[in-house]
Amino acid sequence: MHAMSRTRIIRIATRSSPMALAQAEHVAALLAGLGVDSELVKVTTAGDRWMGDLSKLGGKGAFVKEIDLALQSDQADLAVHCLKDIPGDIPVPEGLAFAGYLAREDVHDAVISASGARLADLPEGTVVGTSSVRRKAQLNLHFPHLTVKPLRGNVNTRLARLEEGHVDVLIAAVAGLHRVGQEHRITEILDLDTMCPPVGAGVIALECRADDAWLLDVGGELDHPETHRHADAERAMLHALQGHCNSPIAGYATTDPAGRLTLHGKVFSSDGTRWLDAKHWGVPEDPQALGFFVGADLLRQGARALIDSIPH
Repeated sequence: MHAMSRTRIIRIATRSSPMALAQAEHVAALLAGLGVDSELVKVTTAGDRWMGDLSKLGGKGAFVKEIDLALQSDQADLAVHCLKDIPGDIPVPEGLAFAGYLAREDVHDAVISASGARLADLPEGTVVGTSSVRRKAQLNLHFPHLTVKPLRGNVNTRLARLEEGHVDVLIAAVAGLHRVGQEHRITEILDLDTMCPPVGAGVIALECRADDAWLLDVGGELDHPETHRHADAERAMLHALQGHCNSPIAGYATTDPAGRLTLHGKVFSSDGTRWLDAKHWGVPEDPQALGFFVGADLLRQGARALIDSIPH
């Protein structure tokens, strides 16, 4: 990257949860490595303030809207988002653009069980806390003997609820537990067939104003091309499905040893009793084509009726 054309401190907009701050500080350190100074601008989002059902909040981007607004109103220059929190069926807000995607972290979900037992070995009626419709559907499908109870809050809040005995078990993203230094709590890591991840799992997206050419360049320096391709394929699938925030949709892209892209997508009913599955291969040069193809296959199998049957 060329030497900076002007002295500029990048204002990074971030949620104030421990995990969001850890992500923003990670980005600040990467910027420092490029010789770019930054400062954090903390934003409390509607999703952070509201502890009820996210769908009642309009669900769509409950954690990203205010941060996007901070960019649009020039109170910040760069947003650090978990890609999985960004709705897939609506375009990036007017005047904003993705500057890059950091290298993907672990996409698995982990079990944290108060008793130290694995999900399959827990007794009938054990209470699992999660507000994720994707996790709930797959828990109902694979572990019907467990009782799923809604549990919102950042990962630290949810760990506290487990300690207080509100729930017996938590399901949390391995990447998130790593970011807040709680990976030692993991009882079991679920395989991807048992718990398919959300689109964009483990990916941190950098967003800025579309006319900020210099910052787009900086974001390009931090961009991880393979992660970018995987994210583009997954988001194209999500866009094709036009899912809402109550749709249990899961999927992840990988690159196989021959260099081909693969994308595995799944759509579930809320209770996990019905589910659709599609897996296809494509060329790395056109990840969107693969995403739309997998989305079209799921629609051909009846995904539209499955998604639309869920209240939102």
